[in-house]
Amino acid sequence: MGDVVSTHLDDARRQHIAEKTEKILREFLQFYEDQYGVSLFNSMRHEIEGTGLPQAQLLWRKVPLDERIIFSGNLFQYQEDNKKWRNRFSLVPHNYGLVLYENKVAYERQVPPRAVINSAGYKVLTSLDQYLELVGNSLPGTTSKSGSTPIFKCPTQFPLILWHPYARHYYFCMMTEAEQDKWQAVVQDCVRHCNNGIPEDSKVEGPAFTDAIRMYRQAKELYGTWEMLCGNEVQILSNLVMEELGPELKAELAPRLRGKLQERQRQWIQISDSAYRMVYERVKVLFEETLSKLQRARPAMEATIRTDMDQIITSKEHLASKIRAFILPKAEVCVRNHVQPYIPSILEALMVPTSQGFTEVRDVFFKEVTDMNLNVINEGGIDKLGEYMEKLSQLAYHPLKMQGCYEKMEPLRLDGLQQRFDVSSTSVFKQRAQILMREQMDNAVYTFETLLHQELGKGPTREELCKSIQRILERVLKKYDYDSSTVRKRFFREALLQITIPFLLKKLAPTCKSELPRFQELIFEDFARFLLVENTYEEVVLQTVMKDILQAVKEAAVQRKHNLYRDSVVLHNSDPNLHLLAEGAPIDWGEEYSDSGDGSGGSPSPAAPEGGTLSEKRRRAKQVVSVVQDEEVGLPLEVGSEPSLASSDSVTEIRGLLSQDLRAESPLPASPLLNGAPAQESPQPEAVPEMPSPPGSPSQHLPPGKAVDLEPPNPTNQETGEQVSSPGGRAPIHTTTEDSSGVQTEF
Repeated sequence: MGDVVSTHLDDARRQHIAEKTEKILREFLQFYEDQYGVSLFNSMRHEIEGTGLPQAQLLWRKVPLDERIIFSGNLFQYQEDNKKWRNRFSLVPHNYGLVLYENKVAYERQVPPRAVINSAGYKVLTSLDQYLELVGNSLPGTTSKSGSTPIFKCPTQFPLILWHPYARHYYFCMMTEAEQDKWQAVVQDCVRHCNNGIPEDSKVEGPAFTDAIRMYRQAKELYGTWEMLCGNEVQILSNLVMEELGPELKAELAPRLRGKLQERQRQWIQISDSAYRMVYERVKVLFEETLSKLQRARPAMEATIRTDMDQIITSKEHLASKIRAFILPKAEVCVRNHVQPYIPSILEALMVPTSQGFTEVRDVFFKEVTDMNLNVINEGGIDKLGEYMEKLSQLAYHPLKMQGCYEKMEPLRLDGLQQRFDVSSTSVFKQRAQILMREQMDNAVYTFETLLHQELGKGPTREELCKSIQRILERVLKKYDYDSSTVRKRFFREALLQITIPFLLKKLAPTCKSELPRFQELIFEDFARFLLVENTYEEVVLQTVMKDILQAVKEAAVQRKHNLYRDSVVLHNSDPNLHLLAEGAPIDWGEEYSDSGDGSGGSPSPAAPEGGTLSEKRRRAKQVVSVVQDEEVGLPLEVGSEPSLASSDSVTEIRGLLSQDLRAESPLPASPLLNGAPAQESPQPEAVPEMPSPPGSPSQHLPPGKAVDLEPPNPTNQETGEQVSSPGGRAPIHTTTEDSSGVQTEF
């Protein structure tokens, strides 16, 4: 494959890719620099004036998954270089990078991972027919029909494929449908999280970037939603370049590819991936240079804004009034004829699946707390509370338990409206709603934790504790209902604007856009960095349709559709001291309320020496347990010798190797997979002492020795297209930071 890439991407073509990338980036970065000043002004004005949004009733935790592992287990990966299937031990840290190791032993010995996959922009497929259809559309003049020979042969009936329009593809398979469903939920959660790569707490850089993307595409007459607005800034810009560069390369290189259909498809995937990597590296350099320049200029810009804030606001209002007088008659007619009649239909299509998803979140939370309360009554009271609460605290990040909530969004359709309003895909709305569901679930859990922890300070008996849990649950559900209504109404308004505003701008462009330059003279030169005619024009257009959107959402709330609260319903100071509780140190349920197993309420056994207790604590601290517990007997594939599977349609060979692996391991009792590392510091591997591990045992903190500071491994030819660690490296994977860039590769 390396020969194919080098043949078609020679020096001249690589130079063309670099020049094309730089040309597109220079055009975009001009928009970005313009929007940076506008975004900075808007942010500072917001700090001064505020928005008056209703205060949330639920608390939120600042570091939801510090030093945690979301999921770990085994799966088979297809190796494109030798066309064989190999067993991989995989784990998903708190930043949702999919990390692949040779096997579990390699992970325990801190051998660098084989690959770290950032899944932003990928689609998760569980059918070869789905994959063939997408791959068939990647080359002009080729269509892959169902039943045709695929690029690879899957030895089981349960594939899992990561497909990307530009980057390389990843092929996995599982032994059972249950495992496939589990991994699909986990990987889809990775995609959902990585797609949301621009931090929401970025009040200047984030809005400036997304506005610049929109302005750049509108300058190219590309309106509507964009499906590849996913990942971090560099990934999004790489997608932007490939959107224009990809068709050029395809038209030029596709006729030169030789071989059978699947061979030409395989060649194109490798060529596209190589081009994407080249674009990515160039984009990263140019964007970081521009961002650094803007950040150096920011203090001077902030000083100007503080000094002239009132004059800038007055100038903007004057500019808006002139633009409004010019476009308002045309905009109102356009809204009345082309948008207003469809708002109720769009809103109803959004409300039904979204509200069902939030209702499911409420039901899952209620069930988990109720089950925990029953367990407290029947299984040891406060002695077991730490274990139960440790598990509950991770509920929002449990891919399988949250899957039922996320699936409620899948039926979202805008039938008949999607083409009219140029909505390329509803996935952007689905993923946004799913992220909001996860946030609300975690807020409810954290509020429950905080209130329960306060109650435990009173030293309740078992009966009093159970009554307190029920009472706190009812309080939290009431707060959840209010916050859920507020969040959903805001989501509906944002989604309606996201659908209708590009449509209006496209409709008004022929008669209005050419007249905008004449308004530039109304802006003082000193304020030109903070006021743009195009942005003010869009704000005026937004105001023309906003009143209809607000009215539609308000009417839905008045009619109590889908349990929405009216705007007049405001919970003032229902718990005035609640937010003060969140200012304390994070609650460590495992440390404060853990059960030592001797029935003494967590105190060490008198017969046990103190040194042994400290050793036990250290061993437990080093233990890494997935948030997702496999309560069935899973595939025990974590042996030192790695099975290698030739590409085959038969499952017999895999099952034979698995049985060999089972015989090679020492017999262990059937229990959930505990993905831990030995605590002993001796270089010789020793057996980890057994510890109680009931189904659903709580998540443990990562060991300090595995604290996360992973540098992305350098790519080699060991695995084509993957980031692979050099053999001499010994840096372990760490998970002590929320900065995903340090753990995930960029592809």
